[in-house]
Amino acid sequence: MEFDVAVLPGDGIGPEVVAEATKVLQAVAERFRHKFLLHQGLVGGCAIDVSGIALSQETLDMCKQCDAVLLGAVGGPKWDDPQTKVHPEDGLLALRKELGLFANLRPVKVLPMLVNSTSLRPEIVEGVDLLFVRELTGGLYFGQPKKQWRTSEGRQAVDTMAYSEAEIKRILRVGFELARTRSKKLISVDKANILQSSRLWRQIAIEISVDYPDIELQHMLVDACAMRLIQRPADLDVLVTENTFGDILTDEASMLAGSMGMLPSASLAGIPKGKTFGMYEPIHGSVPSRAGQNLANPIATISSVAMMLRYSFELETEAQAIENAVLATLEQGYRTYDIMSEGKTKVGTKEMGDLIAQRIK
Repeated sequence: MEFDVAVLPGDGIGPEVVAEATKVLQAVAERFRHKFLLHQGLVGGCAIDVSGIALSQETLDMCKQCDAVLLGAVGGPKWDDPQTKVHPEDGLLALRKELGLFANLRPVKVLPMLVNSTSLRPEIVEGVDLLFVRELTGGLYFGQPKKQWRTSEGRQAVDTMAYSEAEIKRILRVGFELARTRSKKLISVDKANILQSSRLWRQIAIEISVDYPDIELQHMLVDACAMRLIQRPADLDVLVTENTFGDILTDEASMLAGSMGMLPSASLAGIPKGKTFGMYEPIHGSVPSRAGQNLANPIATISSVAMMLRYSFELETEAQAIENAVLATLEQGYRTYDIMSEGKTKVGTKEMGDLIAQRIK
């Protein structure tokens, strides 16, 4: 089978981890006799340096013509001046909006061999296997008005958390559908005691739950959810949340697995049934201080490729081959710096990619 993949390495460690992910993808191609045609493009700071904008129309069109998008990371101190009008993250937000990627899936699974790699007690993180479903194209990051201005009393700013019924319904349905494939329990995260948008969110969740009588729906305030992630994370399974809450909670949850370098994500344009267009990326940032040193953990990006095979290409066996290769490599004691522990073998970005690719072949 033949697939077209848009590859956007981005900034910082992005090109390094993406290189290892595509290496693993080619190993899958060799073993299972597929062809993955890789189309390179620029997004983020590197795109600003070349063209003055974070995402060109040419790159956007290329992504639309492909079957899926693989992204590294964007941003860095070089482009962080708040006074500038163009930021690397503008390209990322534009990709999400223009490609209709409204459903962000972020699995958090603590692997048995890494239970001692977190700052929490092993008995707290052992058995954690949860899935965040984050709304990705609405809320504070996209709502209008969004601006700064000056008054006689000083500077002011406003951001708007806006949600429509249609936006809430479609992300909740993704959550309910995915809950059906797991424990048949769904936690809807909101701030309904304070925010009008959250009150609408909760009302719609209750209404939609009628269509899913087999799913147990629970409502949880976002602050309570933040505490539960630290207190009893193994009790959680599928959680659906709006954009900003999901952004914060998933970064918190990444620490359960010991490192952001372990966690993949998928941003989908529909309910994951059949081949669904999506963009796949690690949840970590560009980490410029680690760039070019062969240090970064590529497992999150490699695992994102497994998600791409599963959701966009319907290649479940191939996806499991990647995940099994990651597990086997870790079981044999190989670690990058961020998950290193006593008695293990420390390897760099390229070496970790090689080890995983070899196990697939």
